[in-house]
Amino acid sequence: MGELAADKHVEYILSVEKRKDSVESAVMEHLRVNRAYWGLTTLDLLGKLDVVDSDEIIEWIMKCQHESGGFAGNAGHDPHVLYTLSAIQVLALFNKLNVLDVDKVSNYIAGLQNEDGSFSGDIWGEVDTRFSYISLCGLSILKCLDKINVEKAVNYIRSCQNVDGGFGCTPGGESHAGQSIMFLISLYCSFVSAVWLPLLLLGLYIMLTRTFSDGGCVNDK
Repeated sequence: MGELAADKHVEYILSVEKRKDSVESAVMEHLRVNRAYWGLTTLDLLGKLDVVDSDEIIEWIMKCQHESGGFAGNAGHDPHVLYTLSAIQVLALFNKLNVLDVDKVSNYIAGLQNEDGSFSGDIWGEVDTRFSYISLCGLSILKCLDKINVEKAVNYIRSCQNVDGGFGCTPGGESHAGQSIMFLISLYCSFVSAVWLPLLLLGLYIMLTRTFSDGGCVNDK
């Protein structure tokens, strides 16, 4: 097996960012903060994070923040917890969390927790266990988990586990490997893994034994 063509990957990531006038870039404009996170983490894994201008990126990230404390996927768009986590992660990647008003951002995330422990993605109220993971992860990075009811958050995600061992987006929702791994990470972020990790691993084992395809790949559901 040949070596990873790291330089080719770097070249591709940088070229995508430069194609702002393309149709693809236009239709995904509202996802740019997410794209930045995935691209920058890839560069970091390749040991090439220094090829970008960190000051320029941080300045743009901060332009995506709203008065509510949340971040949008790009300047001029609406805030959402999904983009808020990506913004936090990008700043953490550059060791620049100090530019944040931590209370403002953490209050935005905490304000999205519902009475049953679930989290909405934004002011419009969509609920998904992805948003639970995102909120727990973001608050964990900011060291502000004390602003939410962690026990309720974990119990809500547990209520989304199905008889096949997997987890859905909401209680009774179809099991999906993505939702299941998010629960695992949520437990890690909320520091309660010692309590529920054995149950989750058993569930994941049951789910994976039925999702492995004949070719050795894993199906998502």
